Amino acid sequence: MVLHGPNLNLLGEREPQIYGGVTLDTINRELRNLADELQVELAIFQSNHEGALIDRIHQARGAEQGILINPAAYTHTSVALRDALAAVALPVVEVHLTNIYTRESFRHQSLTAPVAAGLICGFGADSYLWGLRALVRLLRSEEKAVKK
Repeated sequence: MVLHGPNLNLLGEREPQIYGGVTLDTINRELRNLADELQVELAIFQSNHEGALIDRIHQARGAEQGILINPAAYTHTSVALRDALAAVALPVVEVHLTNIYTRESFRHQSLTAPVAAGLICGFGADSYLWGLRALVRLLRSEEKAVKK
């Protein structure tokens, strides 16, 4: 499952000097193409509402194998989102378009990263693609370990 947090629906229009000109539709299309290449299925969801994201994370229990998430601004503020990710106990990869550690100081802390297997940031839309590859690799390595 891919989750996009608040304001990501405005990509391509919102502060292009920071986030670039790529739209969310383009990112989703590239993710679906990569998913086809990797032979995995994707459920994609975007919301500007914290509760809607949390509800979708809860719904992932038993329905999804892993979560690729860009929590956007909730990265730095949402204990509830962090707790939801921890509660479902699915592998999580967190991604960001920008390098959060080179931006404003309030963006340097991720509340969600400690419950993620990894964090990829700073590579624009490619952060999502590398994140999906990492998540699929993680899931497949876990499957192999269980079979042994």
